[in-house]
Amino acid sequence: GPVAETFRVIQGAMTEEHVRSTQGVFQFELSGEGGGTWYIDLKSKGGSAGFGKPPVAADVVMSMSSADFVKMFTGEGRRPLSRDTGNSSIKGDTMLTLSLENML
Repeated sequence: GPVAETFRVIQGAMTEEHVRSTQGVFQFELSGEGGGTWYIDLKSKGGSAGFGKPPVAADVVMSMSSADFVKMFTGEGRRPLSRDTGNSSIKGDTMLTLSLENML
């Protein structure tokens, strides 16, 4: 589905530089089609992304619909720090979300 495909693209786009410059782990609680718990680990060597809980504790947890997640990462939606949608929430180190935005 679109969520899994988005995570495949994210995994393929990760570089050691992203990991070195970000040093953060993002957990996504997605509702709707293809939802569930997903993560982007930009802290562990090489980085990783995929379905399930992150391999280490998340620094940021974002909750949103899977449709909003896909839009966010394809450039069709609002950036993570745009909290005025009312459909998503961010908990944790919001400064790290800036680093995630830079990777998008």
